[in-house]
Amino acid sequence: MDEEGIRAVQITDKESNWQIAKDISSSFIGTLSGDMFAFGMGLMLLDETHLALSFGIDMMITPIVGIFCLIPVGNIVDRYRHKTILNWSISIRLVALVIFAATSDFFNGRGKLFPVILYLIVNAISVNFNNAAYTASVHELVNNGKISRLSSLVQGASSLALILSPALGAALYSATNFTIFIYVEITATVLSLLILQTMHFHYKTLDKQTYTSSQSFKSQMAGFKQGLAYVQGRLLLVGIILVAVVVNFLFTALSIGLPFILKNQLDLDNTIVGYLNSAFSFGMLAASLLMGFFSKNNNLKTKLLVPLLLLGFEFGILGLGLLAPFTVKGVGVLGSLVMFCIGVTITILNITCNVRLQTTVPTKLLGRVSSLLLVANTAVNPLGVLFFTFIFQNSGNGGFVFIINGTVMLFYTMIMTPLVMKGIKNEEKYAEK
Repeated sequence: MDEEGIRAVQITDKESNWQIAKDISSSFIGTLSGDMFAFGMGLMLLDETHLALSFGIDMMITPIVGIFCLIPVGNIVDRYRHKTILNWSISIRLVALVIFAATSDFFNGRGKLFPVILYLIVNAISVNFNNAAYTASVHELVNNGKISRLSSLVQGASSLALILSPALGAALYSATNFTIFIYVEITATVLSLLILQTMHFHYKTLDKQTYTSSQSFKSQMAGFKQGLAYVQGRLLLVGIILVAVVVNFLFTALSIGLPFILKNQLDLDNTIVGYLNSAFSFGMLAASLLMGFFSKNNNLKTKLLVPLLLLGFEFGILGLGLLAPFTVKGVGVLGSLVMFCIGVTITILNITCNVRLQTTVPTKLLGRVSSLLLVANTAVNPLGVLFFTFIFQNSGNGGFVFIINGTVMLFYTMIMTPLVMKGIKNEEKYAEK
């Protein structure tokens, strides 16, 4: 495994724990402010434009930008020092936020989409670099024994922030204007940048040539093809991509449709939207803590296939709940329970896939492989946003959409199960390394 570059240097448990604590702090601050910002932006656009697209515009832009950035992001992350990449990425995003704050009030109505889209493009580029650089740098921050705990606890910190952010976002939006959200996000970005400066990235001495002689590579495409060939050689990764493409497409209905159904079809206020979003985050937090401290099960079959099958059932139950003649309290209780379960399911899948990726893919390929998987899994999201925006805008009751989605998701997962099972069996050789 050392030959493949998966282990960088020996990092003590004590130092790993400090790095985890810093990463948790940065993730909590960034996610809390970022989700409040996204929630406030969605409410602002919904009030200004009355479009179901309001809560899904970021889901359209980020994957499209990811496709255009796919080749350079992976290659740059695998060639240059990850801390330098993160510093530049966060700093550029900070400048974009300042410009956004200075110009957003000059636009009204559907014109608000113009500055929002421009900012989201810059933000998407930053997110692509941040995600790839963070995934590729995990071996430079903690030792191998702490990778699973790092992923789980960082996910848990993000989940805790997501629990608080909808309620805080709704309250802040009701009391102030959207410009305040931008200032909060600027402050949080500065804090995250400062925390990053205190983190120690352990680089391998033999990797210096990789970071300083990128001109020796024949082309960006050559590096991309190397990462693509690695993914194609692992059947489990191929199976995960094929399942994730369809699941992510159907999952966009939740992000797009749920706020639209609650506000525009059921005439409920922003508070209910916040409750359901918080319940989803509680589920993510619960799953993160369980996997971080108590989960000793390394069975990939259980951690991948069971959540995928449950997800279809959960969507169907949510749809039935939205169709039933419940009171406001009934919608809130049932919706929160289902969203909690969906949060648990999604988090188990995410952590399982991330840890598997970080512990079995060579570090020298991790940037390209992670960015390739991210783009492959989310590239279909813009189509999902457009499709479900049209469906919900022209649907009398969106509950039927969730029922259909859950059914399709369940049957597709069952069809793909043999391929995933074969991929899991083939993973034994990677686990042995």
